[in-house]
Amino acid sequence: MFPGSTIAARRRRCDAGTVLRLLIVDDNPSFLEAASALLEREGLAVAGVATSAEQAVGQAEALAPDVVLVDVMLGSESGLELAHDLAKLNGGVKVILMSTHSETHLGELLADTPAIGFIPKMRLSAAEVDRLVAGSAE
Repeated sequence: MFPGSTIAARRRRCDAGTVLRLLIVDDNPSFLEAASALLEREGLAVAGVATSAEQAVGQAEALAPDVVLVDVMLGSESGLELAHDLAKLNGGVKVILMSTHSETHLGELLADTPAIGFIPKMRLSAAEVDRLVAGSAE
């Protein structure tokens, strides 16, 4: 990707009035900070962050984000179960699961969720989020 392409993509989203509002859920505060900074820099709006399933549901109800990024492994909680809970809120919210584990490693666990997709944490970017959201609208 060329250095200016991220800025161009951000401008396109802003010009079209379709900046996605995200809620990021992860039990690692350092990851939340880094992911928020990255996605904001790439043109998405991080409406909030949560470190637990309970916080995530509360934030999702209060903030009505377009997309919730959920870590599969939330400490002692399950991001997979959280995906089901979020899908029941207000007609459902789009959930994208993420993990340090590969998609092939998680296998059928991902397929059994209402998530619109999966992003390995190493590939997290606004472009990946946009790609999955666009694919879910088809």
